[in-house]
Amino acid sequence: MEDRESAPAPGHTPTVELLTSPGCHLCDQARIDLKSVTDPLGIEVTEINVEERLDLLKRHAEEIPVVRVDGVPRDFWRVDQGRIERILRGILAGRDPEEP
Repeated sequence: MEDRESAPAPGHTPTVELLTSPGCHLCDQARIDLKSVTDPLGIEVTEINVEERLDLLKRHAEEIPVVRVDGVPRDFWRVDQGRIERILRGILAGRDPEEP
């Protein structure tokens, strides 16, 4: 699932995006699950409607919702809260998010 694009170096505040589509019931749950992870860490989530971004719609049409961290897709359909929290805490601590 992970797609290495040019991501910022570890040790910064990660950019978290939730790719959604209107009327998506999985997106509603993903918002709740992602917020429960990001709020305690003080990380903002940017929601992107893929229907307004054709490039993202073409790439992720069958995977919505998608959680991207620093531009890298990390989860789709359902948010694995433990995994996302480990990734975010690792980045905040200056570790490579690919390391356990």
